[in-house]
Amino acid sequence: MDIYQVHSAADYLSGNEYPGRGVLLGTSPEGRAVLAYFIMGRSENSRNRIFTEEGTDVIIHPFDESKVEDPSLIIYAPIRVVGRDVIVTNGDQTDTIRDYLLQGGSFQTALATRCFEPDMPNFTPRISGILHLGQADFTYELSILKSVDAEGSDCARHYFTYPAKKGLGHLIHTYEENGNPIPTFQGEPRRMAVPADIDVFTEMLWSSLNENNKISLYVRYLDPVTGEAESRMINKHQ
Repeated sequence: MDIYQVHSAADYLSGNEYPGRGVLLGTSPEGRAVLAYFIMGRSENSRNRIFTEEGTDVIIHPFDESKVEDPSLIIYAPIRVVGRDVIVTNGDQTDTIRDYLLQGGSFQTALATRCFEPDMPNFTPRISGILHLGQADFTYELSILKSVDAEGSDCARHYFTYPAKKGLGHLIHTYEENGNPIPTFQGEPRRMAVPADIDVFTEMLWSSLNENNKISLYVRYLDPVTGEAESRMINKHQ
């Protein structure tokens, strides 16, 4: 296995029926900071969602409120901006990280207080990322909090820190593939090629996700120094 292999998003995702939720952080070929977040769902409750933008934040709302069964694990803010930091996660730990940063804490100290989701038997991992912007040679971090065993007896916390490298990103997602229970993501975040054009990347990601299970995708490219940003958002229900 080539541990330095850089994957194409089209090749990597298109063969996976259910990677679940995914966080990708990285750098475009010309040096812009890049983030992407996608959600997928198998149940009607999970599929009943859309992304909305509220300023620089992104919020998940139900598409049809009358069909909401349990909002606790599906309705949250996946993206928050705190100063020069941009947070992206697959759950309400976004707000935990935001609150810790505002109090002088860090990405890792915030996540030390959280664990995987209590959805036995899947024990869905909490995946999180943060862009530390403000200079051209910015850095970013990714994390996964997952069960140490099939019983959910305790939480393993994994953290990864990366320097900005032009054209390179890292993707982490909740599940390795479809299954029952769904197998948790294994190993390090995958190295992914990041194109210069946000529209090309957005279309590549969206078209590569399984048609039956994909729900929403959000992509943002940012100037790491000024913070100037452009974004793209796709909701299957809209």
